[in-house]
Amino acid sequence: MALLQLQDQLKGLVQSAALELFGVELDQVGAETPPRPELGDLAFPVSFELAKLIKQGTGAKVPPRTIAEQLKAKLEASAEVARVEVAGAGYVNIFFDRAKLLSLFAGKQNAATEVTSSVPDRPKKMVEHTSINPNKAAHIGHVRNAVLGDTFVRVLKAAGERVEVQNYIDNTGVQVADVVVGFTELEKMTLEQIKALDSSLPANVPFDYYCWDLYTRVGVFYREGADEETNSARLELRSDVLHAIEAGNNPTAELADYVATRNVERILDTMERLDIRYDLLARESDILHLHFWDRAFELMKSAGVIRFESQGKHAGCWVMPFESHTGTDEHESDKIIVRSNGTVTYTGKDIAYQLWKLGQLGLDFNYKPFRSYPDGHVAWVTTTESNAEILPELPRPNFGGGVKVYNVIDSRQAYPQEIVARGVVALVPEIGADASVHFGYEMVALSPAACEELGIELSEEDRARPYIEMSGRKGLGVKADDLIDRLEKDALKEVEARHPELSADERSATAHEIAVGALRYFLLKFTRNSVIAFDFNEALSFEGETGPYCQYAAVRANSIFRKLDEKAIAAATELLQKATGDSQTAARVSEVLAGEAGTEVWSLLMLAERLEEAIAQCAASAEPANLAKYAFTLARAFNLFYHRHRIIAEEDEIKKAVLIAVANITRQQLTAALATLGIRVPERM
Repeated sequence: MALLQLQDQLKGLVQSAALELFGVELDQVGAETPPRPELGDLAFPVSFELAKLIKQGTGAKVPPRTIAEQLKAKLEASAEVARVEVAGAGYVNIFFDRAKLLSLFAGKQNAATEVTSSVPDRPKKMVEHTSINPNKAAHIGHVRNAVLGDTFVRVLKAAGERVEVQNYIDNTGVQVADVVVGFTELEKMTLEQIKALDSSLPANVPFDYYCWDLYTRVGVFYREGADEETNSARLELRSDVLHAIEAGNNPTAELADYVATRNVERILDTMERLDIRYDLLARESDILHLHFWDRAFELMKSAGVIRFESQGKHAGCWVMPFESHTGTDEHESDKIIVRSNGTVTYTGKDIAYQLWKLGQLGLDFNYKPFRSYPDGHVAWVTTTESNAEILPELPRPNFGGGVKVYNVIDSRQAYPQEIVARGVVALVPEIGADASVHFGYEMVALSPAACEELGIELSEEDRARPYIEMSGRKGLGVKADDLIDRLEKDALKEVEARHPELSADERSATAHEIAVGALRYFLLKFTRNSVIAFDFNEALSFEGETGPYCQYAAVRANSIFRKLDEKAIAAATELLQKATGDSQTAARVSEVLAGEAGTEVWSLLMLAERLEEAIAQCAASAEPANLAKYAFTLARAFNLFYHRHRIIAEEDEIKKAVLIAVANITRQQLTAALATLGIRVPERM
């Protein structure tokens, strides 16, 4: 039995008792964790709610404490409850049978071989994340998006949800058009020349790095023409390229497709370093060429969701006339669905995409494998080609058709996301207002110290700032691979100093796991509405609220069990099982878990067993920072336990069995919590 299951069982007892004793049917029962173990393991404030609902024949109110006393007797009948106390004005405090619960938890851990996740027949939830413009290398801001999205996917799966992961590829957008302009106008290259360049680039300047620099040069090209007429002509060139890319089936579109696809391949390489993968890469070009947009456009026009502007500053545009933010220049352009030049905005294409994701468009993509991984996972990509022609031997994948979609997009896109969600609900009101969720987050910047470590020159004014913002168009930013490389390099120094006996490959693998753990935890420990200033020293520290600190606690726990033989572990579990039927053994286990030292061990066990509850809360709140905080709290509690108890040297057989069981449960729960955060536990640190 898990702790969350026991809590649900006790909530059910309260509901049945309320109905039996007072004739009140409670839809749900709230429970709290007391601030200190001496106040109990679980508290029900339900008496206060019942006091408002119970009516006596005389009309007098029943005091909450009187209600609590009646509930007490019902709850004490539970086999897992040692005693119940009524506290204050009417709190019902539950004290668990410590010996029985430890036996149950130890047996559960010993029997479990793997954590069950993702129920296949549950309604599908969809998470779209990363969604980097495929015009250049990923940067640290993109990494926050991907880590948040990937972690939330892991949380949903750990909570038993069926999840589909999508990565939207904006391969017909203005950023790709800009790189095409760079290749054709600045570099004067044909598609064949670009392919030749790609194959000849040195290892330290891969294709996405080359495009990074080219994109910056194009920005200068647009801004610094000889005169206003030249600048205008250059921007018109961008518009022409954008039209050609959207139209497809022409040399410009073919060139753009090669550039975008190669950048997507490189971005997936980067994300694989962070253990981030996708089920489907949905390409914007296919939304256009398979007429998703045409269908959505007709639906919006016929439903009156959009209107054509014949005058004013949006003359010639199709707009979505929502009243919020009306008159503010900041958001007016976000309401435009089709520009006056006929091109579709991101908002328009995203409405079509959202309708498809929710199974409300009546059209579908074709699919083909984009990348196969050694473990058998396949990342698919949308295509206009017929599946019957390209994959006659494979069953057609079943993507889309979710009941809820989470769109991981930074907070600056909050209003466009609101327009998309409202547009979808206006077309299909039966899906509900919360079917499309904006999973927003604030930007990630660099601390001045991190900038200097990466060789970014700063002015005296910049050094005094709390963080340095980045700009891809200006070329000021940190490529994700450079960031990971630097973290691995710094981690490797620490590993080499601590473990010179390891082989070069072992040191490198350990450094990689520490670097990824440091990066992921740093990006997750802040709430989504926090601006992050990334700092290398803070992220890689083995002390404080960091990934390496949590990893180190798990490594310590594992080291105990490398020294214990399997017979000792099995004997400890078998001994604790006797506590369920042998009163003498149960009394001795309870004695070990009593007093100040025993209660500290018991508190660690209770904290470890709250992982399932922490994951459920994280899934409900869509806030991965809550799980990161839980992992750190558990790691810190274990480190205190590790320093105060000598498990292997313990001579008292019962006490040793208790310590082994609690340590084993904690290491498994901590490892599972870190895995849900996308963090691996190295063998040594």
